[in-house]
Amino acid sequence: MSSNKEIKLAPLQLAVPRHVAIIMDGNGRWATARGMDRSEGHREGARAVRRVVTRARERGVEVLTLYAFSAQNWSRPESEVERLMDLLVEFCEGERDLLMDKSIRFQAIGQRKRLPAYTRAAVEGLETITAGNDAMRLVVALSYGGREEIVDATRTLAAAVACGDLAVDDIDTHTFAAALTTCDLPDPDLLIRTGGDLRVSNFLLWQIAYTEFVSVATQWPDYDGDHLDRALSTFARRQRRYGGVVDMVGSGPRLAS
Repeated sequence: MSSNKEIKLAPLQLAVPRHVAIIMDGNGRWATARGMDRSEGHREGARAVRRVVTRARERGVEVLTLYAFSAQNWSRPESEVERLMDLLVEFCEGERDLLMDKSIRFQAIGQRKRLPAYTRAAVEGLETITAGNDAMRLVVALSYGGREEIVDATRTLAAAVACGDLAVDDIDTHTFAAALTTCDLPDPDLLIRTGGDLRVSNFLLWQIAYTEFVSVATQWPDYDGDHLDRALSTFARRQRRYGGVVDMVGSGPRLAS
């Protein structure tokens, strides 16, 4: 376990995204290529989380969202799912001091009712303990699916219309976004996918409408702070127009101090 001591980094003179989202892919393939059980890849992936969270905090990222377990991952072998649930508990217990030391707030999104009771208790306990932290938000997507989230939001709005609390004509993109689990977060500025694939895998489908995308061949267990810095540098070279012709940097990323 690495030290929680603050890492002193030279400031990056680049536009830092407010919200970085990461699809952490490649744990199983990383382990299989080394003759290990897939669970060892997930365990090594948890160490990569610590490295990337630490670097993101140092670089001034406000929100870091990690795709840890999708709604579709429940179809994996029961033994692998059980190990992942145990690893989530280990993460919540083992990273508590790091999050408190760096004033990082932990938040989970997804269908948490599907999580085993012991895993849900660990997740919600960490949310409670870190609720007052305000330097960065670490959002972990657990039992999460973008389509499922959109359906849930639709049901919420439909129920509000049915009981007379909302008029159909009042439903717009802002109303819909307010019904999502990410309603208190800015949309991602940058989406990173490790492992080399070029798909979004049902992740934040509504929220990534204008998100910049970076895919790298590096598998998640090998991803570190230097990889994140390269992704941030790539993002800084992008011109974001949001369907227009003028770079709207002021509404999203800002120059690192």
